[in-house]
This record gives sequence, structure tokens and C-alpha cells, in this order.
Amino acid sequence: MIVSLLYKATRKLLCIPSVLLRSEAAKNAELLVLRHENAVLRRQLAGRVRYESADRLWFAALSGLVDRHRWWEVFPVTPGTLLAWHRRLMARKWDYSARRRTGRPPTRAATKRLVLQLAKENTRWGHRRIQGELARLGHRVAHSTVWRILHDAGIDPAPRRSGPTWREFLTAQTQGIIAADFLHLDTVLGTRLYALAFLEHDTRRLHITGVTAHPTQVWTTQQARNLAADLGHRTESLRFLLRDRDGKYGQAFDAVFLADDLRIIKSAPQAPRMNAHCERVIGTLRRELLDHILITGESHARQVLKTYEDHYNRHRPHQARDQLPPEAQQHPAAVHDLDTHKVLRTRILGGLINEYRHAV
Repeated sequence: MIVSLLYKATRKLLCIPSVLLRSEAAKNAELLVLRHENAVLRRQLAGRVRYESADRLWFAALSGLVDRHRWWEVFPVTPGTLLAWHRRLMARKWDYSARRRTGRPPTRAATKRLVLQLAKENTRWGHRRIQGELARLGHRVAHSTVWRILHDAGIDPAPRRSGPTWREFLTAQTQGIIAADFLHLDTVLGTRLYALAFLEHDTRRLHITGVTAHPTQVWTTQQARNLAADLGHRTESLRFLLRDRDGKYGQAFDAVFLADDLRIIKSAPQAPRMNAHCERVIGTLRRELLDHILITGESHARQVLKTYEDHYNRHRPHQARDQLPPEAQQHPAAVHDLDTHKVLRTRILGGLINEYRHAV
């Protein structure tokens, strides 16, 4: 801007003598040009001629006073060079790159970590919900920035809205779910028997209601009635019965639980993981009991399963309950002096299973 004003002022001053004495002014302009060219050459005898900003300004100002016919004899540069100097001068005048920001500032690493933490702890939150929570915490971030952070981390910025996953549903409703499933066992003579097992998800309490070689719908319905009677008032805390689509259940079986305001949830065909807790307890029954004992008949199977059910509910620790048995509410008092507390062993099913307790 200063160079432009100085150039304009110089042109105005030099135009005054050209109006009054045109020929004399042209001669003087030629002398000034030659003198300045001489000064430039003297300044740069040792190398390439380089015109500084003041040189360009002076030559441009004198260019209008020199006769065009004598231009090639007097001026050291061509008119195209003057025009190029002028273009560069105007480009610098209107160049706002120094004042222009280089783009959106990068998102801070702490903000990215917070976005990913919220997404991990709240799997149903989309990028706009996370943006709202960040705004409530004082972090002003555009929803597009949150979307980009989640997308780069491989997280869906807009998760599905149809509901929780099956695992999330089971975890959230664990206090109100009881699951049912059949297990089979073979006697020593090869007869196949069936037992109906129920498992309360919250307490992990196991109920084996009966054993039969012919599990009809009538028999299964009677087992449901027996279970409802055993549960008593505890059915008030239950909301769902989870079972598979086995034809042995039937509508009468469901009606027993519907009468207690339980909702029947059927797992998908050939999807044992949807009833994973029952599948796991049946696997435990096989590994700890049925794989190590010979069953002679229905009565023997009923007695063995009843004994194991009592051990499972009263004594066997469970990881899901912080190593507490299903019927225990709290851990016993810590024992610090092991020398004065003798540990007694109780053999269950002839020593197939052992229980331990301190002598009173």
C-alpha cells in the first residue's frame, strides 16, 4: 500500500514539467533513466542485474516521460517487464493470504478421547446425542466433527434405533427372567430320559422339576404348575419366561406362566446362544455329574438330579454372583486364623462332589 502511494505521488510530480516543457522533460527523463541504470549496473558489476523495489518504482514512474521511439535506446527493460512488475505489485496489494486462516483448527486429543469414551459407554448414542452431551459439559464441537471422530475410529456414528442387542436385553432384564430347557440323559441300558430344567437369571437358582422317558405336552404343563407352586410369591418379580420352540411345551405350558403375568419369549430356531444361561448350566450338569455316573432308571435319575440341584443352589459358588451360591445373600465372615478352624468335607453322591465347611 505504501509503495503504491509513493509511486502515484512520484508520477504526479514528474508529470508537471512534461506538460510545461515536453521536449525538455523528455530529455531530462532520458538522462534520469540512464543515470539510474548506470547506478544499478555499478551496484551489481560482479553479478546478475537485479532490480530492487525502489528501482522498479523509479523506472515505472519515468516510463511515461520517455519518447516511445527512443525507448529501446534508453530503457534497460521492455514494456512487458514493466507490466509484469505492475501485476506483481497489484497481486501483493490484494493478497490476503497472510490474514487468511489455514483452515479449521485440529480437534484436541482430549476431546477425541472424550467422544470415544461416551460412544463406548453409551452404545445407543449417535453422534448428535454425543455432541449434545459434550455441549452440556462445556465442549463446543460441531456434530460433523463428532461424526468424523467416530467414523475414523470404526464406530457407527448413527447406531440402529430398533432397540438393544440381545446381550444388552438379557443383562438389563436379568432380575425378571426365568429360562427353561430340556436336557437328556441315557441310562445304563440305553434308555433315553428327559429332564426339564428352569434357571432364574438373577440368582442363578436351578429348578429340575421332573424326569420322564416320554415328555408330552401334558407332562410338561404339569411341570410348569409344579414350578409355579414352588416359586410362590417370587413369581411377582419375574417378567419373562425364555424358552426355545420345542413342540413339547405347547400353549397350555405358556398359559401357566401367562396367568402369573409373565411374557413368553421364544428364542430363534437353532440359536442356542439366545438361551445361553440354560445351555451353560446343562453343560455344567454334564461335566460335573452326568459324565461321571451311571443312571439305572427314572427314580435314580430323579434322585441324582435332585441331590445335585440342592448342592448347586446351596453350596456351589457362581462367578456371576461374586462366588456366592444362589441361595446365599452375603459372604461368610473372613477367617484369619486357619489353624484354629478345622475344615470338614462332606461327600455328595458317594464322593463325586465334595462340599467343605468349617467345624462349628
